[in-house]
Amino acid sequence: MVQPLMPKATAVWLVDNTTLSFSQIADFCGLHALEVQGIADEEVAIGIQGIDPTSNSQLTQEEIERCQKDPKASLKAAKRELPPPKKRTGGPRYTPVAKRQDKPDGIAWLARHHPELKDSQIAKLIGTTKNTIQNVRDRSHWNSQNIRPRDPVLLGLCSQGDLNAAIVKARRAAERAGITLPTPPEIETAPAPEPEPTMEKDPYGLLR
Repeated sequence: MVQPLMPKATAVWLVDNTTLSFSQIADFCGLHALEVQGIADEEVAIGIQGIDPTSNSQLTQEEIERCQKDPKASLKAAKRELPPPKKRTGGPRYTPVAKRQDKPDGIAWLARHHPELKDSQIAKLIGTTKNTIQNVRDRSHWNSQNIRPRDPVLLGLCSQGDLNAAIVKARRAAERAGITLPTPPEIETAPAPEPEPTMEKDPYGLLR
């Protein structure tokens, strides 16, 4: 079944303006019934403004009334004259504005610790462009003096699972091509303190 364009916003409106069951709303919006219950309890989708699905021709008022009378009935989306928009499957990963300034740091960390990764892989992980990656590599980036390598997973730029998968794929490609990968730099640690000198035994008491 075709889901509404903004599932949570639609669910918020249906919870607030109809007597449909949580299961009916969940099935129509592609959500879990517990998630819809969380919306009703104001624990989920806080701050999301509801969208009336009848105003954008995604659902008819007659269909809502039919399902309100029969809790076992399922909502059926209204037929659209225009084809539904296609889901985005490619392009760079979206990154919140607050974290975009951390991208160069994440790029520098990947370039330093995982040289086996291709620029295309880094671009997909971080959600950036090959031109930006090259500028970070050759230190021609406009903010090079302030860039310091930081783990992109800790920065929230990518997940550990995606990073691990990219590393495995890059290493396999390097092995097939017969490329010897350089050893990543180790994290510097402080040297262990030297033991304090101990006094030699003085059986005759001459050092007292």
